[in-house]
Formats: sequence, structure tokens, C-alpha cells
Amino acid sequence: MDPVRNPFAPGAGSQPPELAGRDEIISNAKIALQRVLLGKHDRSQVLLGLRGTGKTVLLNKIEQFAEEYGHLTAFIEAPEDKPLAELLYPKVHHVLRKLSLLENAKDKAFLGMRALRGFASAFNIKMGDISLSVDPEPGTADSGNLEYDVGDLFVRVGEAAKVSGKAWTLLIDEVQYLSEEELGALIVAIHRVNQRQLPVMLFGAGLPQTAALSGKAKSYAERLFSYPSIGPLDAGSATLAIRQPIEEEGERISETALKMIVERTKGYPYFLQEWGYQAWNIADKSPIDVEDVRNASQAALRRLDDGFFRVRYDRLTPKECEYVIAMAELGKGPYRSSDVAEKLGENVQTLGPRRAKIIHKGMIYSPAHGDIDFTVPMFEDFLRRNHLHK
Repeated sequence: MDPVRNPFAPGAGSQPPELAGRDEIISNAKIALQRVLLGKHDRSQVLLGLRGTGKTVLLNKIEQFAEEYGHLTAFIEAPEDKPLAELLYPKVHHVLRKLSLLENAKDKAFLGMRALRGFASAFNIKMGDISLSVDPEPGTADSGNLEYDVGDLFVRVGEAAKVSGKAWTLLIDEVQYLSEEELGALIVAIHRVNQRQLPVMLFGAGLPQTAALSGKAKSYAERLFSYPSIGPLDAGSATLAIRQPIEEEGERISETALKMIVERTKGYPYFLQEWGYQAWNIADKSPIDVEDVRNASQAALRRLDDGFFRVRYDRLTPKECEYVIAMAELGKGPYRSSDVAEKLGENVQTLGPRRAKIIHKGMIYSPAHGDIDFTVPMFEDFLRRNHLHK
């Protein structure tokens, strides 16, 4: 069928044509965004899930709603090698600049700019093109202690937003890459703005271990944040995610073909998009049938192996590759760390640092004490197809 009209969009963070199965999460976010504008408390949220479950798509959707409701927004993707202070500086500057253009928020925004100037100096941030022609406010956001200074900064932004009748929403993707100190600073900052009833919210997304990391950083994090679990779609929602975009283009797909796609993707949103995309392009005519899906499965797996899976595998060292291959040799996860150690003929304690590095890279996580599993759905199948017995 016509590839130009293909409704599916496989890609990192790409908005799918049908955001099926996420109604409750979206509804809760919309309520929270509106409540904070009215000066009412609601919890910030951190979306938790494996790779390919659509966390980034949801963050983008929440940002869209926030802007529609009158929030100023700042979106950050946390990399492994850049400090939080550097990531925050240009985003906070952008928000304060917008607030400074509002007549009723000029004075508060100016105070925010002074706090940001002190923050930049305290953390040796190279301001580059984003420089500030204001003097710092002594004693505000300039101690060099991230926990104190991020809190000061958030309060200043929150005060400026409040007098303008607006709110500020910070969205952070890949939260698991933040250090314990950085995560702790964000939690304390959200606690401070909540105590002062300032219109500031944080929406984050991260791998499943992020909730435990938050609790480790600050024990009261669970009272400040909700942690919605973003998993695979149920059969009904997965079916809708494929059928509806096809029918909206005036085409059809057989029920048997639909069922095959849902089964082969296990309901993971990224994979649904990939299978839908390939099935559409391979089908000569409507309706898309089982044979089209069989051929699409081969094409989809090739694309996933060359992209989605490969880029993650290539980040591992040879020893780390050895570890994840041993996991895959044990079958489906979760896996006992002791079983992986036995497979490699090594001691569990000796392998601890290697396992920790793979966790830090976001490839595996610990769903329970002594257990490990892949953060990428079907990654063990990729390893079996490409790396076992070679």
C-alpha cells in the first residue's frame, strides 16, 4: 500500500497515531496540571517502564497539555556525562526570560535571574551565548551545595510563575542517569515549592529502578511523587493501536493478522509501531493479511536488530557483552545473579562491579533482590539470534 500514507511512526519518542491504553495516566497528569494552577497541591510524577513502552511519548504529551493549560515548560534528557546544573541553567533561563516579559512578573523574574547568575557561578557553568547581565543575589542559589541551590532556584521560578498566574513544569527523561546527589536535589526542590504552595511540577520518566533510586536519595520521595508503571499494552489496547490508524486511512486488516501482530510484539508500543509500519508497506492491497504480517515480522526484526537492539549492545564492553549473553543463554528472565555467575564460572561478588556498570548503562535492572533482567524487551531474543554459539 502507499508508503506515503503509512500511519505508523516507529522512532524514539515519536508520537504514535493512536495513544491507546494510557488514558488513566494522561487523565491524572491533566488533573495535576490544572490543580497546581489553582494553588492546590498535587503530586509530581515519574513514569517507570522498560525501553520501548512509550515513556518519552507520554512525557511529550504531558508537556503539550501543560502548555495548553498555561504552564511554561522545560524538557531535559538526562545524559550519563553531563551534570544536572548544566542541564538546568539554559532551561531555567528560558523560562525566566518568558516570565520577565509579563508585566506582573517582571520583578520576581528579575530576582530569579539574579539567583540563576549566582547558581551559574557556584557551579562554574560556562554560560556561552546565554549570559546574564545582572548581579547575583548573595546567599541565594550560590552555596555550591546542589541540594540547597536547586531548591532556591525552583522557589524563585515558582514565585515569578505564581504572580503571573502561570505555572512551571519541568520534564526530565532518562531520570535513572541522574546521580544520587542530583536526584536528591530535585526531590528537595519539589518539597520546598510544595511547602510554599508554588506552581511548580516535575514529570520524569525512567527505567524501573528509578523509584528505588529516588527512595535511596530521599526517603520521603514516595510521598512527593507518584510512580505510574508504563508496561506493555493489554490485548484490547494493542489491537486498537494497530486497527484504528489503518481504518482512519480507509484501509483494513484481517482479525487473524491483527492477532498475530499483538502476539509477536507482546503489546510493546514501540514494537507495535514497527510491525504496523512494516505490514502496511509490505501489503500490496487492503486488507493486510497473515502473509503480510509474516513477511513484516522478518523486516521488523531486521530493523530492530540493526537499530533498536544494536545501538544498545554496542555500548557494552566485551566483558559486559559476555555477561548479558550468559543471561540470554539461561532463557527468559528475570535471572538470578548467582545463575549468571555460575554460567560464567565466576564468583557473584567478583561480578558485582561488572553487573553494576551494566545497570548504570541502563541495559539491565534488578526487579527484586538477587534478580536481574533486561530493560529492553525481547533483548534476549536478539542475543540468541545474533550472538549465541558464535
